[in-house]
Amino acid sequence: MTDFSRRLAVSRGDEPADLVVRGGRVLSVHTREWLDADIAICDGWIAGIGSYAGRETIDAGGRHVVPGLIDAHMHLESSLLLVDEFAKLVLPLGTTTVIADPHEIANVLGSDGVHWLIDASADQPLDVFFMAPSCVPASRFESPRRPLTPGDLEGLMRRRRVLGLAEMMNFPGVIGGDPSELAKLALHGAAHVDGHAPGVLGPQLQAYAAAGIRSDHEATTIEEGRERLRAGVWLLIREASAARNLDALLPLIGELGPGRIAFCTDDREPSHITRDGHINSMVRRAVELGVDPRDALTIASHNAATWHGLTDRGALAAGLRADLLLLPDLERFVPDLVLKDGRPVREVAPATAPEWARRTVRVQPISSNELHVTSDGSPIRVIGLIPGQIVTESLVEQPTVRGGLAVADPDRDLAKVAVAERHLASGRIGLGFVRGFGLARGAIASTVAHDAHNIVCVGMDDGDMARAVGRLAELGGGMVVVDARGVRAELPLAIAGLLSDQPLAVVLDQSRLLSEAVRGLGCEIEAPFHAMGFLALSVIPALRSTDRGLVDVERFELVPLEA
Repeated sequence: MTDFSRRLAVSRGDEPADLVVRGGRVLSVHTREWLDADIAICDGWIAGIGSYAGRETIDAGGRHVVPGLIDAHMHLESSLLLVDEFAKLVLPLGTTTVIADPHEIANVLGSDGVHWLIDASADQPLDVFFMAPSCVPASRFESPRRPLTPGDLEGLMRRRRVLGLAEMMNFPGVIGGDPSELAKLALHGAAHVDGHAPGVLGPQLQAYAAAGIRSDHEATTIEEGRERLRAGVWLLIREASAARNLDALLPLIGELGPGRIAFCTDDREPSHITRDGHINSMVRRAVELGVDPRDALTIASHNAATWHGLTDRGALAAGLRADLLLLPDLERFVPDLVLKDGRPVREVAPATAPEWARRTVRVQPISSNELHVTSDGSPIRVIGLIPGQIVTESLVEQPTVRGGLAVADPDRDLAKVAVAERHLASGRIGLGFVRGFGLARGAIASTVAHDAHNIVCVGMDDGDMARAVGRLAELGGGMVVVDARGVRAELPLAIAGLLSDQPLAVVLDQSRLLSEAVRGLGCEIEAPFHAMGFLALSVIPALRSTDRGLVDVERFELVPLEA
């Protein structure tokens, strides 16, 4: 039980605080002021802001003292790291709380995997809250290990650190009144629901909001962001590795103010975080583009806490958790010191994975012949990558035909894409073509393929593609680069084919070698494995490829390769 009597005694000045942070400029997110004041900390909570004495003192020396940063929507699995290694990565950057949607692990390991991830996060100094995955599978066009049932969701939402229902990705189902989707929204505990509605505007957006969905992180344009805010939908501005929307949406802060806007990373690779930062990098970029530092920091802390109902954090005020950062400047936004619950983070508890979470790749052997696409030369549908986005174009192209087969053509930047079901060894493979990777030869493949996480492979040679798929089966999951039938680089992901069981330094080194190998094949796009992984997500416009075939997301139906 909380000892309020002692905390109040510290607040009144009758007893010394455990720790006083003195001599800093304290950000009041409620009034947008910098206060010259002490922060008194008692039992990990802020007892008061003012003039205080303490058993220990930290001299802030004029530095800026701000709340711990909060990621309003992310997927732990996209870091490729177990939660302990992820905590070691982001805590020094000032992120003290994240709200995770574990739908990646759910697609592979079901609700058991989600319960494990919640348990594995419980003893970490990084506070991890969860949203219950609402769409497993994301749509009827994807093949997870098994769907999550309403009973699974009910069980997850009874967990203490589960805040509500995660992003409702089947936005056509919600808007169209699909009974199964509406039943999820009616679940006990589903009053707090995150959204996912790329490109949705007008009456369709009104219908989506009328279903009780009150946030969206998929806006990519000013128009989309403005309409969401006008509809009372929180705008979660995303800056991921493959989807970068921050620059496009920041003008809305000047136009409409910082209210009902929060920052999120959604899917960010560990190398991206190491190089640029985490939520602090979004604050830095916002300030570079003219946003007042007070507004940027408030969006990155208080607003995220407010949206998710985390009333015990997100600001520096009496009665809140003592999660705070000491910033030497308002340019780099790299903290000199991070206090979590009033103390520097000195140890991170090791996280482990059960054996049943490993060796999850069950795929029938694939030969190059099974990747052949017969063609009479008729036009075909082609997925067109858009740089810096995960939305795609739906193109129509003449195929390059040799010997009655439609083949990849590096001269036209036309690669083949294959998605192979990997949970139940059904042998099902979806085939298509994609433009935008810039590959000159070889193949890349991964078991990180949103959201069902079947094997996705992009390549210029059927034999290399078959070898890449086979190597992933041997590894039990991961990412590989193949050229001339040889494996040039690989990153094993032993846990569910999504997470490494290795330390951050090892994962970063493997990621670097992957990047170098991909560039050696001619691919120069940023985050190519992330871009490839999203080719299979059947709820992001416009054209996708799953193990069941090509999906026209705007029509929300399977379509043939021939246009």
